[in-house]
Amino acid sequence: MKITVLAGDGIGIEVTREAVKVLSAVAKIYDLEIRLNEQLIGGAAINATGLPFPDETKEDCLNSDAVLLGAVGAPEFDYLLF
Repeated sequence: MKITVLAGDGIGIEVTREAVKVLSAVAKIYDLEIRLNEQLIGGAAINATGLPFPDETKEDCLNSDAVLLGAVGAPEFDYLLF
């Protein structure tokens, strides 16, 4: 199973990190093969690419079996309009 991980920004990064640990532990218990692929979204994506939801992230999400989305919306980006 391919899972795209979008950690987001702010607290999303920390929460998603722990969610991935839980997901990995459950996969091990049930002998599930998972492939995690991290992509950028939200503030992290804005800082890296100038866009909140880059095309590369969208394509990876569309080609995955599941998406793990962390929180986005750090206050430092409130002024932006897309």
